[in-house]
Amino acid sequence: MSARENDFGQPIGPALPDWRPRPLPPRTAMQGRTCRVEPLDAERHAADLFSAFSAAPDRRSWTYLGGTLPETEGAYRAELAAMAAGADPLFHAIVDGQTGRAVGLASYLRIDPANGVIEVGHLHFSPALARRPAATEAMALMMARAFDELGYRRYEWKCDALNAPSRAAALRYGFTFEGVFRNAVVVKGRSRDTAWFSVTDAEWPRVRAAFQAWLAPENFFEDGRQRRALADLRTG
Repeated sequence: MSARENDFGQPIGPALPDWRPRPLPPRTAMQGRTCRVEPLDAERHAADLFSAFSAAPDRRSWTYLGGTLPETEGAYRAELAAMAAGADPLFHAIVDGQTGRAVGLASYLRIDPANGVIEVGHLHFSPALARRPAATEAMALMMARAFDELGYRRYEWKCDALNAPSRAAALRYGFTFEGVFRNAVVVKGRSRDTAWFSVTDAEWPRVRAAFQAWLAPENFFEDGRQRRALADLRTG
């Protein structure tokens, strides 16, 4: 933050003379090479998502989420319908580019157009999506919409402070760790400390370039292994 002073000699933040509130995210799909991120539709996505999450060997991926997988597809469809009806969080399904099947969930939430702040959350990647290029591309697409399409200034990631995989993912995607809010919320009868991460509009060009380089087909061997890690591409 550049140093400025007001008439009283007090330090103040940079001026934003041209700032205007940003648009709300549209309910339209984001198309990538390996996946499509599209507004959640219970009728279209419930069967795929229920199958994808049911394929996990256990329910550990639900530990840090607010709920758990219902016993039946019908019950899950009803949950998804309620989720899809809301505007904040604005839920999306992540659809595999090869199979055309929904394999994960993500949302925009705590959408603050006046201040240009938006959060990505409610992330849930099934075994068919986790640790695959499509998972990274889905996050890149959502971040690109926030910054490039809508002009937001700050993009947030929050998670249970004990959720080590989520914290590692945030850092891998280029977020900066900002601290922990202690006793922030109650989830499933447990106290949760919340870890905060962010990317700003000033940081986004470097983060975007790394995403583009990592996702390029030439960054992968024929067996699917990456040639260069995402974090290395931000620093190298």
